[in-house]
Amino acid sequence: MAPDPMTRHPLPAHERVVFLKPLISSPTIAVGEYTYYDDPDGATEFEHRNVLYAYGPERLIIGKYCAIAAGTRFLMAGAEHPTMGVSTFPFTMFGGEWAEKTLDIVTGMPSRGDTAVGNDVWFGYRATVMPGVTIGDGAIIAAGAVVTADVPPYAIVGGNPARVIRQRFTDADIDRLLRAAWWDWPVELVTEHARTIMAGTPADIARIAEGIR
Repeated sequence: MAPDPMTRHPLPAHERVVFLKPLISSPTIAVGEYTYYDDPDGATEFEHRNVLYAYGPERLIIGKYCAIAAGTRFLMAGAEHPTMGVSTFPFTMFGGEWAEKTLDIVTGMPSRGDTAVGNDVWFGYRATVMPGVTIGDGAIIAAGAVVTADVPPYAIVGGNPARVIRQRFTDADIDRLLRAAWWDWPVELVTEHARTIMAGTPADIARIAEGIR
């Protein structure tokens, strides 16, 4: 039997592990079922401690079955400072006459847009994701990586700025996996085939997907 995705602590003996979906209250953050965060220090505070500078309308969208290690941070577009002039100091945020004279500068700045994370993505310890990035399904983000650009599906990236180290599978196999989209299967089917999802091949996953269509 699969765990309840709306359980905050799916491992009662380990409060450091939380399913994020039942913890999110912000309308600009969406997290899929079974995505979890592991942190020994305040795991339940993910929305406030790990999603930073979320002052604007830009959204953070995280898919299903993602694994997020302690210290992973998502920097949102509110972190941007003006760079068109001499100073990058954010006069507007302090209100008063400063805001009156500069608000149009801030509101006229281009936005990097939403940050989107696919399904089955693994974030290593203290990874950082910059605003407006899209991370594809099945990607692995190495510990300490600073993701400044889009990450292809099933790529392993690392470094600062993060670069593609290698693809996890061939292009043909990645196409099979994306079409199979096992994360969208009914949870009963995922449970039935959990061993194959963990240790099987893309061809194995594709065969299962063909059987349910």
